[in-house]
Amino acid sequence: MGKTKEATRCPWVDLRKPDYVAYHDEEWGVPVHEDRKLFEFLTLESAQAGLSWYTVLRKRENYRRAFAGFDAGRVAGFGAEEIDRLVKNAGIIRNRAKIMAAITNAQKFIEIQTEFGSFDRYVWGFVDGEPIINEFRTPKDYPATSPESDALSHDLRQRGFKFVGSTICYAHMQATGMVNDHSLDCFRRAELLAAHTNQSR
Repeated sequence: MGKTKEATRCPWVDLRKPDYVAYHDEEWGVPVHEDRKLFEFLTLESAQAGLSWYTVLRKRENYRRAFAGFDAGRVAGFGAEEIDRLVKNAGIIRNRAKIMAAITNAQKFIEIQTEFGSFDRYVWGFVDGEPIINEFRTPKDYPATSPESDALSHDLRQRGFKFVGSTICYAHMQATGMVNDHSLDCFRRAELLAAHTNQSR
């Protein structure tokens, strides 16, 4: 990490946006196994529906403050007072349906933790516990969904989650390293593959 602007990155990265570059270089595609972080990405990805990821990324710290540091237990207990506060919060996406979905998803998230021991164990089961390594070069190579995201989306919806269509689930899988979608010439692809090899030894 800490590469210069001249380093080759995935074709979707807008080099004019330093925070977007930092997100790509430091987070995107790194395997996440900590439940709070998984809930964070799930909440942000759900809020993204119909919008660009950069729109949500810019509001991330506002979301962190508004949603109790992405503590699913606390968010699950949000009631009418918190909902009214969130709808009036100009720092987040003030869509009542998405705000309600975040609370519902927190409640369902906890149910999964109870059933499986952790959300991490549940969600990584859809890729058999190992990142799927893809080989992409250009923006048109990137799919919007996959069989795995279809399966995850279907199961989450069956469990009562909201705003978790297959496209949202695939974006979640990319962000949390369940798939390594860094392009073949991106410097992060090799770094993540090497890190996974070292961890597997």
